[in-house]
Amino acid sequence: MIWTAFLLGFLGSFHCLGMCGPIALAVSAKDNAPFLRNKIIYNLGRTLTYSILGAIIGMIGFSLALAGIQQWISIGMGALILLMAFFYKRAERVITQSGLFGAIYKLKFSLGYFLKKGGSTAFFASGLLNGLLPCGMVYIALIASLALQNPLNGAIYMFFFGIGTIPMLIAVMVSGKILSIKIRTKLTNALPYLAMFIGILFIVRGLGLGIHYISPKLHIFDYGTEQIEITMCE
Repeated sequence: MIWTAFLLGFLGSFHCLGMCGPIALAVSAKDNAPFLRNKIIYNLGRTLTYSILGAIIGMIGFSLALAGIQQWISIGMGALILLMAFFYKRAERVITQSGLFGAIYKLKFSLGYFLKKGGSTAFFASGLLNGLLPCGMVYIALIASLALQNPLNGAIYMFFFGIGTIPMLIAVMVSGKILSIKIRTKLTNALPYLAMFIGILFIVRGLGLGIHYISPKLHIFDYGTEQIEITMCE
């Protein structure tokens, strides 16, 4: 599953240049440090936020799994990813334009403050805050983290998602240019198909077909009156 996180982040970075591109250029304009130090620090801040969110969501998934609905979590989250992929643009618009305008405004205000301040600490803080900006691709990755039902796996999944977004943003920072809408559109056309593939993977995983790694068997352990389903890789 890790490679799907990286690929989702990499392809998603082309789509997200519309929002994150100008921020990346602002960081680059204020960056007087040699080589790529502050640019990397900024992107590591974003990745850290993604990882923390993945751990939190993974913990929620773990709690739900303890309730004995492990199989249905994976299937349900896979189906949700498929639904978001089929209606990607509409789903992202609904999510990003939800009733959080006040919080988003404050977030952007704080982000602007740190960007103007400059320096490694400020750039790292900018990255941390940028990781909280609404983004459809981030939400799809977080749904996948929930389906993994483990805080560590959730954090690792979101870490590689963040790593996947770095190459394109570093390229923008170094070149000082954002790719044209035409090129970005061509590259992001693959996003819904990748999301569908990830959704199908989680559905197959939840079915417990006994396929090593892809769909491991679900062993049911009987503890008195309670039965707990646990995914076992053989």
